[in-house]
Amino acid sequence: MGNPYRGEVALTVDGVERVMRLSLGALAALETRLGVGGLLPLIERFEQGRFTTDDLIALLWAGLTGAGWEGSEDDLKRAEIAGGAMGAARAAGMLLRLTFTLPETTDD
Repeated sequence: MGNPYRGEVALTVDGVERVMRLSLGALAALETRLGVGGLLPLIERFEQGRFTTDDLIALLWAGLTGAGWEGSEDDLKRAEIAGGAMGAARAAGMLLRLTFTLPETTDD
């Protein structure tokens, strides 16, 4: 399970729960991979729903490698992601949100 205060999100890949985190290196590689001119265009691309399946895979892979996963993008393309495309998109959205904001807390 990921630690939201560290910007971590869990993603189950081929039945194994893994942690994703967008380190600075992972963000830099993602910017280059997607050909965006900075963090703001990268975030806007996803917030405005202008992303492709390839973009989604690149984001998930960046998050996984940012947390130490050693698989390739091709490994991720062949993998089974819990929840399918919707689960992958949900995890990617949470990853971006937690990377740039603090998680919400409750007073319970």
